[in-house]
Amino acid sequence: MIPIRKESEEVLYAENEVVVFGKDALEELKRLAMLTPRKRIRLCTHRNSGDSLHEMFIIHTKDTIVPPHKHIGKAESFSILEGRVDVILFHDDGKIRETIRMGDPASGLPFYYRLADPIFHTLAIHSDFLVFHEITSGPFQRDKTIFASWDKSGGPEKP
Repeated sequence: MIPIRKESEEVLYAENEVVVFGKDALEELKRLAMLTPRKRIRLCTHRNSGDSLHEMFIIHTKDTIVPPHKHIGKAESFSILEGRVDVILFHDDGKIRETIRMGDPASGLPFYYRLADPIFHTLAIHSDFLVFHEITSGPFQRDKTIFASWDKSGGPEKP
């Protein structure tokens, strides 16, 4: 595994000046995700939460719940490296706006999406693991993430 700094049991930061991420690191992150209560983990390749660009390798298991949420003043994109997922977009009243079926490149499904506007979204994971590379603008500000008041999934959880 690459040298890391543990921010929490779910958030790790790469410590190297040049971050190289490969199969061994991915398998270790999957193992670590299984040990967390919410069955997920992320490796941040940016230096800290104040950086203007945030890049993360994120692992969710099939049991991970991502409550519908939106980000104010931020765009986000992600590329699927492993697994299958539905990205579900909602209108502000909770009605489904669109479902985007996604998978890793070998699946033949779209593997990349970018969300530039503050649209409520969630993930419905269909594989044992979902591994994705996410990019968003920083700095991280918790109050810029809005959880849907109409959601009944038991959230909000911290993303």
